[in-house]
Amino acid sequence: MSDLFESPAARGYGAGDIEVLEGLEPVRRRPGMYVGGTDETALHHLAAEILDNAMDEAVAGHATTIEVNLAAGNRLTIRDNGRGIPVEPHPKFPGKSALEVIFTTLHSGGKFSGKAYSTSGGLHGVGSSVVNALSLSLTAEVARERKLYRQLYARGAPQTGLEEVGPAPNRRGTSISFVPDPEIFGGLKFSPARLFRLCRSKAYLFRGVKIRWSCDAALLKAEAEVPAEAELHFPGGLRDSLAAELGETPLALPEIWAGEAKFAPARGEDQGRLEWALAWTEQGEGGIDTYCNTVPTPLGGTHEAGMRAALLKGLRAWAETRGNKRGAAITAEDVLGGLRAKLSLFIREPQFQGQTKEKLTTPEAARLTETSLRDRFDHFLAGDPANADNLLAYVIDRAEERLRRKEAKDTPRKSATRRLRLPGKLADCATENAEGTEIFLVEGDSAGGSAKQARNRNSQAILPLKGKILNVASASVEKLRQNQELKDLIEALGCGAGPGFNRANLRYERVIIMTDADVDGAHIASLLMTFFYREMPELIRHGHVYLAQPPLYRLTQGAKSVYAMDDAAREKLQKTFKPGAKIEISRFKGLGEMPPAVLKETTMDPAKRTLLRIVAPPESRAETSGLVDSLMGKRPELRFQFIQENAGKVEEVDI
Repeated sequence: MSDLFESPAARGYGAGDIEVLEGLEPVRRRPGMYVGGTDETALHHLAAEILDNAMDEAVAGHATTIEVNLAAGNRLTIRDNGRGIPVEPHPKFPGKSALEVIFTTLHSGGKFSGKAYSTSGGLHGVGSSVVNALSLSLTAEVARERKLYRQLYARGAPQTGLEEVGPAPNRRGTSISFVPDPEIFGGLKFSPARLFRLCRSKAYLFRGVKIRWSCDAALLKAEAEVPAEAELHFPGGLRDSLAAELGETPLALPEIWAGEAKFAPARGEDQGRLEWALAWTEQGEGGIDTYCNTVPTPLGGTHEAGMRAALLKGLRAWAETRGNKRGAAITAEDVLGGLRAKLSLFIREPQFQGQTKEKLTTPEAARLTETSLRDRFDHFLAGDPANADNLLAYVIDRAEERLRRKEAKDTPRKSATRRLRLPGKLADCATENAEGTEIFLVEGDSAGGSAKQARNRNSQAILPLKGKILNVASASVEKLRQNQELKDLIEALGCGAGPGFNRANLRYERVIIMTDADVDGAHIASLLMTFFYREMPELIRHGHVYLAQPPLYRLTQGAKSVYAMDDAAREKLQKTFKPGAKIEISRFKGLGEMPPAVLKETTMDPAKRTLLRIVAPPESRAETSGLVDSLMGKRPELRFQFIQENAGKVEEVDI
């Protein structure tokens, strides 16, 4: 037990073992605490710190141009035409200029009081001093009051005093040139591509600034996409940035929604402003890029929470005004799932999580963002009801998919060694690759028999379906899962349905609905189209689903035979025959009664047939969704109303 009471001195641990790290020693000893590590991300964080300082001058209205140059020897120079760092003696540090204090003392700078900058990205007062501490060499030049000043540093320590170089009548601002220390970062070098993207991002974030980029040509051999020189200036701000990223990506709404707003002043002080650009994509996942005072916040934070709340509450309120009860079920996940957004906040004294500022934690930012964005979002929806309805329908589609995913049981993934199960009624094609192949969905075994004889066995598959399939618009998920005809169809296509859908697994390039050219056939086609629209909408959006056009009549006169799709076509074709001679008119009762040769010639041969592609344009999403609900949904009164409203458009024909 005596060991428990052994004195610290006896164990070799005393007051002399307590180190006091002074000046910039803590930064060099523990760089991870200040820049997150010693990897490539940390290296480029040095560039971001100096560039952020220059951007703060631009955002404050004191600089219009920033120059960024990457030279040989891993030397980076960032220069602005702002006010220039103060160079007069600092009142609390006798014998030191304000410039030297900033570059050699942690937690020093002009951004604590809020007097020099109303909004800024560098708030902890460690950016410049940390860069200096982790640099092999650093040169600071300041053009202020028509004079040029310079001071040199090495590994954080001043190598010269502040020198007045001479007059500078046509120059102003700050220039920082530094080389990262190999003792800290090893052989890592700045990436021209990464620096160029950083500069471009900053130019997008503040439309009033011009960033002039230049790079030693010898450093660009492996990065040909990066220009040696460029002037980055984007008057459209975040809208330009998002448009460049989206390219030709299909959108749920035809335009990007972008704007900016100033926050209401409080206690006579400017509270900052907000800028945004948002677009909902038809395919793929979304992504939100957020910034505070031009600093990226990849982990989001309170400003992103404010945006989420504004969009969700705005869409729910719009659904309520339109009497759409399904809107109450939507969540933030549904609203943001396909959203590509850029959100830039400028506020006084933001609070970040850690020195690397990856997440904004300012509580007030959530309220400011939500209030400001919600007001503009409400006006946006009310100002364009058609697109607002389309957006609501898009989000409701995602909500219903999420609910189906929650209800449905997960289908066990088939082992790669297990043979693919296909329905017994399927007459598959010989080609294994999906390209160029087709599957015909036909009603009944009789039609299936004719189609099997008429097909091209190499590229055309036939799946007979028994009568009228389940109406998925009015059926429960459980009924859908138990329906054998739909199970056969899903298994034949191979791409799954609902939340388990994966277009990459589709076994055929075209899915062709081929039903009889009568009322019953049209009903079956409608049920199949409803199934695809609800459970496999991506097949329609990517142009995989078609309607075959089998003829209803055959007209024969002597050796001449022609086919008519309907009564109007029959009457028109009759006029092409020789007058006076007898015309034999045959009406096909169905595909099963059609000789295979005729079915092939008129409906299945790619060289002679006519196909109608099923489309659902994004701009008419709300209209299409509403029509499907009215005609195929659970409420018969909506169908009755539709019939009443459209009965006058029907023309009477004699049969």
